[in-house]
Amino acid sequence: MQEYLKIQLENLKKSPFRSSFHLKSRDLEYLKEKGYRTIKEHTENFIAKRLAPAYISNDGKQTPMRGHPVFIAMHACATCCRSCLYKWHKIPKNKELSSNEQNYILGLLWLG
Repeated sequence: MQEYLKIQLENLKKSPFRSSFHLKSRDLEYLKEKGYRTIKEHTENFIAKRLAPAYISNDGKQTPMRGHPVFIAMHACATCCRSCLYKWHKIPKNKELSSNEQNYILGLLWLG
């Protein structure tokens, strides 16, 4: 699985839009201050609330482009909305994400 994630990340790097997202020094400071566990909890929460439901009324606009390091990573990894999840990762829209799909997204974000 990790090898597949690495291939996906390499493909994302070829996109000028996806590769334009980078963590700034304040993002890195926030990550250091909060620590791994807290950021992982934030990430799992964002996935569960912003991506996992079958129908999202504001799909394509549910993840801000700034304000939290995980939001930046979600855009860089094309896991910011269900449309991007389908386009880049072939995860179908209009169905609740399985725990395996949520773990895939989590793995992609952590590896990326």
